[in-house]
Amino acid sequence: MKENKKIKIHIKNNHARPGTFPSDLEGEKNFTITKKHFEKALENEPNIKKKIDFFIDWDQDNFQSSMSNSDILLTYDFPISDIKKIAPDLKWIHCTAAGVEHLSPFNWASDKLIITNSSGVHAKKAGEYGLMSVLMLQNHMPKIISNQKKSKFKSLFSNPINGKNIILVGTGALGSSMAKLVSSLGANIIGVNKKGGDVEGCSKVIKIDQIDEVLPEADILYLALPETSETKNLIDKKRLDLLKPSCGIINIGRQSVLDYDVLCKKLDKDEIAGAILDVFTPEPIPSNSKLWHTSNLVITPHVSSDDNGNYVKMTLELFVKNLKLFLENKKLLNQIDKKLGY
Repeated sequence: MKENKKIKIHIKNNHARPGTFPSDLEGEKNFTITKKHFEKALENEPNIKKKIDFFIDWDQDNFQSSMSNSDILLTYDFPISDIKKIAPDLKWIHCTAAGVEHLSPFNWASDKLIITNSSGVHAKKAGEYGLMSVLMLQNHMPKIISNQKKSKFKSLFSNPINGKNIILVGTGALGSSMAKLVSSLGANIIGVNKKGGDVEGCSKVIKIDQIDEVLPEADILYLALPETSETKNLIDKKRLDLLKPSCGIINIGRQSVLDYDVLCKKLDKDEIAGAILDVFTPEPIPSNSKLWHTSNLVITPHVSSDDNGNYVKMTLELFVKNLKLFLENKKLLNQIDKKLGY
């Protein structure tokens, strides 16, 4: 970098469109980064402000012209196939989401290009959603809601969550935040990840290739995985068949991890006790989807980890921390491993 050259940051917002992000106007309102937001995030960073310029835009209205001399891109998505040509000076991309599967595979990115995400920003809200959804399943709420739709008054009693086995697949920020809260109520949480190791809130952690050993023990199967080539269809029919009929399922990761078609059939046949799903492909869910009419299923519209009114603030706090590191030529937080895809 030339000593006197200011670092240029392009901030790309998206208008709401079905099938993309954000998918509705409420999402657009919650995730848009404004000039006021950005200046607020920098108000206590006079040294950074002197060293940068920023340009805020929508969709691809002025994308090519602005990116021609931009060093940093702050956004959810962009035209990846043309980015090398469009942005020859690009050094760092920060994705405003935790999941980056929409940018993979990363063969479009040079080895030197840094890519970071907003993992961890969601953690507190995700933990509370996790606590809520676990307790809903433990108290038969999906089945009670299904009965309500049928004008059916039937007592469904339950026990405390203490001592129940929760198999947590994916022990990153979202999954572990649930584990901390739910384990305090006495639940036995078994973590499943790629490497094993220790995770706060988990009684033990096993490697992913051991998952078949613990699925039959599950009272609740909690999925908090990103979409990668390794996680696609991880919970398929064979593994769903390992679950006992009293088991419930929660998915806050990505739809591709779990076979929704098989799950719906099992829910309708009472072969799975209930499910709470927060992630779908596409979003919004089509009006003719079988999901809308599946018994014992609660649908939440991808809201498990997005903090209304604070998401942009927390994302920019992380971004500014990294911006300071970037200007000091230090390693950034939340760097994506391009080979692993997360």
